[in-house]
Amino acid sequence: MSYTGDVTHGGPPAVRELDRLTVTKLSVGPMDNNAYLLRCHDTGAQVLIDAANEAPRLLDLIGDAGLASVVTTHRHMDHWVALEEVVAKTGARALVHTDDAEGLPIAAETLTEGDTVAVGDQTLEVIHVKGHTPGSVALLYRDPAGTPHLFTGDSLFPGGPGGTTTPEAFAQVMDDLEAKVFGRLPDETWFYPGHGKDSTLGAERPSLPQWRLRGW
Repeated sequence: MSYTGDVTHGGPPAVRELDRLTVTKLSVGPMDNNAYLLRCHDTGAQVLIDAANEAPRLLDLIGDAGLASVVTTHRHMDHWVALEEVVAKTGARALVHTDDAEGLPIAAETLTEGDTVAVGDQTLEVIHVKGHTPGSVALLYRDPAGTPHLFTGDSLFPGGPGGTTTPEAFAQVMDDLEAKVFGRLPDETWFYPGHGKDSTLGAERPSLPQWRLRGW
């Protein structure tokens, strides 16, 4: 069955085989959070994006291969409920943008714009998309086969950016999305949000003016 990115809480994960990585998407917790396990084909190294909830399910997904790092896309609690247990049981590094580090329940190594996170011999580029929180990040994987893949946390969903609390924060997230995401990456870029279904930048790009106009 081809990958669609559709998962449901309590249901099976969705698995996507890329040229050098396997992406496994799982819905966890009462807020239907997406957690993403990335595994390097050549080395077997694994990285988890958002240890959001249900640590036993995440640990089962990780299995005996171990875990190199957990990247938290932003400081909101629904994205790190399982972080402490997953790190304690795997020995993984905890990573988060420096501006959101104080919001996590454990000490974490900090990231900034342009840093990279290793997934075995593959890398994720850190893109700082400020607005949903001060330290929200997206993680860009440039697949050697051609199509970019972007893990957006709560900064971008099908239908618009994640929620903001002030007009200034909304303007900031839109500015960063337009300059750093839509302005840099092609329409075929597939993105994986922190909740719900995936999409492509091409499917969302025509709506950018509408998002600006509505203000959310």
